[in-house]
Amino acid sequence: AHGAMTVLLKDALAPNLVQTLENNPAFVHGGPFANIAHGCNSVIATQSALKLADYVVTEAGFGADLGGEKFLDIKCRKAGLEPSCAVLVATIRALKMHGGVKKEDLKKEDLKALETGMSNLQRHVENVQKHYGIPCVVSINKFTSDTKAELDMLYERMAKMGVPVVLATHWGEGGKGAAELANIVVGLCEQKSSFQFVYDEQDSLWDKINKVAKKVYHAGEVTADSKGRAQIAQLQADGYGHYPICVAKTQYSFSTDASLRGAPENHSVNVREVRLAAGAEFIVMVCGDIM
Repeated sequence: AHGAMTVLLKDALAPNLVQTLENNPAFVHGGPFANIAHGCNSVIATQSALKLADYVVTEAGFGADLGGEKFLDIKCRKAGLEPSCAVLVATIRALKMHGGVKKEDLKKEDLKALETGMSNLQRHVENVQKHYGIPCVVSINKFTSDTKAELDMLYERMAKMGVPVVLATHWGEGGKGAAELANIVVGLCEQKSSFQFVYDEQDSLWDKINKVAKKVYHAGEVTADSKGRAQIAQLQADGYGHYPICVAKTQYSFSTDASLRGAPENHSVNVREVRLAAGAEFIVMVCGDIM
């Protein structure tokens, strides 16, 4: 049975070539979720694409604090990749939700909630610029319910941070709707980036989770019960300390509490469980409540 499985997997390893509605080739190769895994496509996909194109766009799922952090600290480190630019995708709706608006009311203009919720986007921008040293652009995935006043407020706030904001309407206009974004990205790729990781490979596993929690999530502390601490110490002693960490946590908040919106500070990150992913070569740290 194992032999048959291996024969099937031999073909499964080949990238899956697909095309967009405008007949542009795109290929799919791997893509796990970032709240439970590393949230990136495969190294094979990215390296193949780099040989075939001048610019390679790849998505690291579930926010710059989850998929983005893992793409940079795990995948880029392992594959020797140096990203030239980051595109932070945001919606007015999501920012209003971070400002406390209920899902059913998101279509109504609400500048007060938007102003509060923008703290979330600001935090992501700061993280990308400060902790990773990568130039970034904010791409607004436009909804028909977004108002001019809401968009203007966002432009103004991001201009203060020196970050370009662009409206992307590719959902309705195809490639044409993302052409301006593409031009900005090309410009940013010409800038010098000073890419760096959030933690060093030599840091202990406990230091790694602390650096991610405190720098990226703005947590005040990391906690673990005696069993968890013993697991971490054992993995360290067994020679796995140089592995990167892969945090499993909610994608709805910077914290481990899905209901904490905006940009929470000084919260506590509880490491509930620790697992060794020996094949992938990272240590999974399960934080807070997550299915």
